[in-house]
Amino acid sequence: MTDTFYKSGDPVADERAPEGPIGDRWTTRQFEAKLVNPANRRKKKIIIIGTGLAGGSAGATLGEAGYHVVQFCFQDSPRRAHSIAAQGGINAAKNYRNDGDSVYRLFYDTVKGGDFRSRESNVHRLAEISTQIIDQCVAQGVPFAREYGGLLDNRSFGGAQVSRTFYARGQTGQQLLLGAYQALMRQVDAGNVELHARHEMLDLIMEDGRARGVVVRNLITGEVSHHTADAVVLASGGYGNVYFLSTNAMGSNVTASWRAHKHGAYFANPCYTQIHPTCIPVSGDHQSKLTLMSESLRNDGRVWVPVKGGDDRKPSAIPEDERDYYLERIYPSFGNLVPRDIASRAAKNVCDEGRGVGPGGLGVYLDFAGAIGRLGRKAIEAKYGNLFEMYERITGENPYETPMRIYPAVHYTMGGLWVDYDLRSNIPGLFVIGEANFSDHGANRLGASALMQGLADGYFVLPNTVGDYIAQTKLPPVNEASVAEAETRVKDQIERLLSIDGDRTVDSFHRELGHIMWEYCGMERTEEGLRKALELIPALREEFWTRVKVTGTGEELNQQLEKAGRVADFLELGELMVIDALHRAESCGGHFRAESQDEEGEAKRDDDNFAYVAAWEWGGRDERPVLHKEALEFDYCKPSQRSYK
Repeated sequence: MTDTFYKSGDPVADERAPEGPIGDRWTTRQFEAKLVNPANRRKKKIIIIGTGLAGGSAGATLGEAGYHVVQFCFQDSPRRAHSIAAQGGINAAKNYRNDGDSVYRLFYDTVKGGDFRSRESNVHRLAEISTQIIDQCVAQGVPFAREYGGLLDNRSFGGAQVSRTFYARGQTGQQLLLGAYQALMRQVDAGNVELHARHEMLDLIMEDGRARGVVVRNLITGEVSHHTADAVVLASGGYGNVYFLSTNAMGSNVTASWRAHKHGAYFANPCYTQIHPTCIPVSGDHQSKLTLMSESLRNDGRVWVPVKGGDDRKPSAIPEDERDYYLERIYPSFGNLVPRDIASRAAKNVCDEGRGVGPGGLGVYLDFAGAIGRLGRKAIEAKYGNLFEMYERITGENPYETPMRIYPAVHYTMGGLWVDYDLRSNIPGLFVIGEANFSDHGANRLGASALMQGLADGYFVLPNTVGDYIAQTKLPPVNEASVAEAETRVKDQIERLLSIDGDRTVDSFHRELGHIMWEYCGMERTEEGLRKALELIPALREEFWTRVKVTGTGEELNQQLEKAGRVADFLELGELMVIDALHRAESCGGHFRAESQDEEGEAKRDDDNFAYVAAWEWGGRDERPVLHKEALEFDYCKPSQRSYK
């Protein structure tokens, strides 16, 4: 029985979600929120971990509002946050194309795209705010693409039949992050934001059950220090690097969230990981990360494989009648723009049939010949030029002349720390925004919605809800004993890692964990495979704590020490992800259980038994985690089997 791996706890509920018509709920919540008057805000301190789109926009907005913000990032500059890597665009229900879009349609597409495993109230708020985000970013000077007449341009993304994605060529994340960065640095210059680069959060300071601060390590000098505040905000991103090979920056990690989880913050839906269908395939064991090719390419690129297996001819030598444009064949309504989870499984299926292309048969073609013939090379260069250049630099192949080769890879995580409607975790004083929370995306995120959620949380939601918490909470100074206890925990772990002096590198453990996760908790999961993973991961974790070798000391720049702490957290998180995947005996979105599929091989949900958020509580070292369920209710988007045919 799967329940031997966990214990059942009391149900959890989102007690701050307002009632009434769904279109009025966010307005109602804003009005009901208590306010901090401007003169008092400068006396209130808020800590923010992370400077990506969510953290950067939150710091800029809270600083502008007059709060004293103390912000940390482990990069050498906020500009290097991983949000900069986002390529394709940001969704918003502006309906500039007059093709039938609306706030309600974006709301419905997002709930459906997440396979009916997200909260309606949160998603509708996200759709409402989407229109404000574009106005905010245009005012900041973000250079969105424009049509000939000067209006902002749009393109389509997976899971939608309208054009609602705003973009800046193939570097939308970079341009949006620069907009947030400029706003943040304005507040740094004004003295409202105190910025600490090259610092990593290693623990949460708790007092009387509340989050009151953080312990950080200076990554240059090794100094461990503490900072206290009235509220702590985690905007530290997702945990896709638990798989070792992913599209995430190599520094992306789960440490901030995981250390909070160990203090009682629920971790929700950890098994919901997104496999992106449009990545450059793995080329060998030398790789430490994978490269994403934007989903926007599926607007004009056609995905295909040879009809017959083992066909190793050059793509130009394969005639049209011997090509299988399988997405267009299986899903005629959406074609190449089906959601990511569906496109990824379809690619895996044709490769499993022996029809994959490239080394090892782990690839499919993304072909632009038709678009170039129809629109001309210059038009394609204007839309995707930097993406084509990046592909050619990595592979040595010219995608204007030969099709790209792509294959699915780990990209985004829909799971994260549990939060209520106000973005509060179940630990008072701890807020979680952006990809670090379990988000608004359910079991699958539609393309171009990550940037939307990060900026909605940071620019518009958190500044309203954190003020409500501060206005209603009177806090005494933090006791020195609470600070000392947190610092001791951090220093003890550092000493423990340095003292092992084993014979295996940190990366070797990370790579082995990633292989286990990809093999047994990747695109397709089975009960047998998940149980196997639950044998392998604890054994690997035990070996890590006896054989890992961390060179150097703690009082210096020591990247091996940084990695070791992060991999230690991944080893614990990986086990929870597998337990979550094992207990959820249904297929939904990015979580595909082979035992739960229909006669056509599509994901088969079980709404009677699994229409809930799985919120996991840390049970303690060597103890089983505790499962708390938050029931999902659907008043506007009635669950149905997803169909994109």
